[in-house]
Amino acid sequence: MFIYLLPAVFFGWSLGANDAANIFGTAVSNRIIKYRTATVISAIFIIIGAIIGGEKGILTISSISASDLKLAAISVLSSAITMTTMTYIGAPVSSSQAIVGSIIATSLIEGTVKWGILSKLFLAWFFTPIGGIFFSYISYKIFARPFNKIKSIYVKEKVIFFATLIIGAYGAYSLGANNVANITGVFANAIGIKNAALLGGISIALGVLTYSYKVMYTVGTQIIELDYYSSAIAVLGESITVWIYALLGIPVSTSQAIVGAVIGAGYAKGSRISSKKIIFKIVSAWINTPVIAGAITFLIYYLMRLV
Repeated sequence: MFIYLLPAVFFGWSLGANDAANIFGTAVSNRIIKYRTATVISAIFIIIGAIIGGEKGILTISSISASDLKLAAISVLSSAITMTTMTYIGAPVSSSQAIVGSIIATSLIEGTVKWGILSKLFLAWFFTPIGGIFFSYISYKIFARPFNKIKSIYVKEKVIFFATLIIGAYGAYSLGANNVANITGVFANAIGIKNAALLGGISIALGVLTYSYKVMYTVGTQIIELDYYSSAIAVLGESITVWIYALLGIPVSTSQAIVGAVIGAGYAKGSRISSKKIIFKIVSAWINTPVIAGAITFLIYYLMRLV
């Protein structure tokens, strides 16, 4: 059993390394808080979110995953390889799309693809960045007026600092609650939901703590110009979006949510997208991720059969 779970730990580490940018990328790149502070807060609240709010998403993924333990391990390993590769090249990607691409591949191998549930996940992928744009734009407008009434620059800086910490903790909680299902959901029937949540949360936290800087820079600085206030609002918009999906039990992409939220906050501020090339790179990764993960799943499966 332990050997089968190792790919999940690897996948969780990859997700944490990639998705830490979605929580504190804008704050760290704008020097609101230090990188190490961001990673520690993220790790703590990711674990809390996974344990308290991860059950519904885990149930969703476990309901569409392979019944065979070996196939489940292959699907997670394939997703981890995909995520690690994308993280290495600095591209924010979706763990949800990686695991779903892998699950589709294993389901095709078993001959039982549950397209009804999968169609809901596909639809959520589409609406996730839209949700990020909406909640970020609205939040910007709501909080801008009271914030701008603060005359003291010192007080404004303190408000931004503490707001960033609180919003970041909320974002980390939302990430853990939503995305832990992608890490260990396929094993929930074998090890139990609570154990799956704990193992997944710890794995994600390890990735945040050890290997998250590169992608944090990509999301934080290269999409659209943000000031301190709009940086915090972007994370709030992303956090609300991901948390709502966690409540619905639908694992979604925090990368898609934060990119949408960054754009929403930027447009509310009056900025424009600074690099269409980086947007194209990110969107291409979203499309390629499930395809690559599925292809790797087939490759590993047939190589193991030959061995």
